Amino acid sequence: MPHIAQRVMPEELKDQIRELLIEYRNRFSSVEICANTLKQVSPTTIRNIIGRNFTNISDAMWRNVRSQVGGSGKVEWVFVNTTAVEDLKFIMRETQEEQGFTWAVSPAGSGKTVAAGLYLQEHKNVFHIQCDADMSKSEFAIELARAVGLRVNTQKKARRVIMEVCEYLAELEDPLLIFDEGDKLKDVIIAYFITIYNKLNEVAGVLFLSTDYMERRIENGLKYNKPGYQELWSRLGRKFYRVDYNTTNDVQYICIKNGLTADRDLQTVKNDAIAADLDLRRVKKKVVALRKKNVA
Repeated sequence: MPHIAQRVMPEELKDQIRELLIEYRNRFSSVEICANTLKQVSPTTIRNIIGRNFTNISDAMWRNVRSQVGGSGKVEWVFVNTTAVEDLKFIMRETQEEQGFTWAVSPAGSGKTVAAGLYLQEHKNVFHIQCDADMSKSEFAIELARAVGLRVNTQKKARRVIMEVCEYLAELEDPLLIFDEGDKLKDVIIAYFITIYNKLNEVAGVLFLSTDYMERRIENGLKYNKPGYQELWSRLGRKFYRVDYNTTNDVQYICIKNGLTADRDLQTVKNDAIAADLDLRRVKKKVVALRKKNVA
């Protein structure tokens, strides 16, 4: 069988990943806490990368680090501060500074996760938790602990782990928890947020991001008197924060920042975006396709 040469990661790319890791590490109080938030990355590996001791770090580890600290390497893409992203960053800042408990709703593809990522890069003690419909109580608790960089006994009950996370956050300066796609969580997990509120009220900010589906879910929960919904609604101040909508000007700005400047291309992307309710995922897909076509 012929030998197939393996591509070696270039030094320039390693330097780029190192810079990304330095930015990521600076969000945490220690290398150990930073390592706890990453999967299969030890404090020693972080120190070696930052210290330019690359000798024993495999290409697989470099790719692992890159995928977790913001550099997927798949498509070169510039994220921009659209109308929705700016408004989301505003409510994130307000919730963090005022230790609020807020639920922000915005259409799918409007930039919620992008805004969270940008805000994370710009502020300390901000923790992003990606929610999932399949999460069990224990999985949710463990993911929450990992997100804040707290190493916990995974055999403990979910409530105990959540209490440990709350105790840890109470020691930090103005922490902010961002629960992305919080509307996907099961009722048994939603109920935990009453406890989280009681423990972190006036200590930490808690922000939920989702589509407006959560409005209907709350409405039904209140109508049928489901356990926990009255308490949750009260703690949210009995209102949702409605994020400002993106515009076609935002779409044009995205195109230009990502190298698409011809009038015909700009109009093509705008028309496609309008047909898709200005879904920015659709915008990215169209821009990337046109860029490839233009260089073909």
